[in-house]
Amino acid sequence: MKKSTRWGSKLKRTTTEAELRAADPQLGRLSDFAYSSIKELLARGAYKPGHKLPIRSVAEMLNVGATPAREAINRLVFEGALVMVGPKTVIVPHLDLAALYEVTQMRLALEGLATEKGALHATKETIDKLLSIQEKITLSLDEKRYADALHDNKEFHFTIYRLCEMPHLLSTIEALWLRVGASFHDLYPEFAEAKYGVHNHMAAIEGLVEKDPSAVRAAMENDIRDGYRRLKKSAQNRLNRQ
Repeated sequence: MKKSTRWGSKLKRTTTEAELRAADPQLGRLSDFAYSSIKELLARGAYKPGHKLPIRSVAEMLNVGATPAREAINRLVFEGALVMVGPKTVIVPHLDLAALYEVTQMRLALEGLATEKGALHATKETIDKLLSIQEKITLSLDEKRYADALHDNKEFHFTIYRLCEMPHLLSTIEALWLRVGASFHDLYPEFAEAKYGVHNHMAAIEGLVEKDPSAVRAAMENDIRDGYRRLKKSAQNRLNRQ
């Protein structure tokens, strides 16, 4: 018996991306890969605020199809890490003063906790790794390779944070870096010239050597506060230009 035209039209409807994922698990894995990759790039400051992320460019960069790239971008828009400013235009947003203050207060509390807990588990291997990372950061700053410095800066911080062995805390901190990562570009060149981050990182390493978790926490919190002062100035200048 023939189905009615009404039901036939429903059977011919366009397949949704969710259904494609269900039919092809590989598509879901590619979407997750694209999401994780873009998320990490944002957290490491690979993109400046205002940078556009076209689906085609993201797909080519990650060597995935348009559908996984689109799904990854849509997830990050939903989470607020990216902003849609047109029908097909997605950009990395600027943090306004209120958002910057809120994120900074949360970072001080949560990253301070992760640092103090993590410092208890630091080993000689941890200290050697941090010294190696800091050497790379310092060289990048001296050569004005700020993107490279930002990339390694995240690794420095999270080498300590991961030692806390508190996965829920870590995922929350990751989410905060996802929001603020692009804004770290506003730190330079002033932050590099004054060596604020270098001094704070070396103080943190010294605290680990001395087995003083409170000192390590204080150094990392100072790093966040110093960065906030520079980011706040940039946000205020941007507001004044509007």
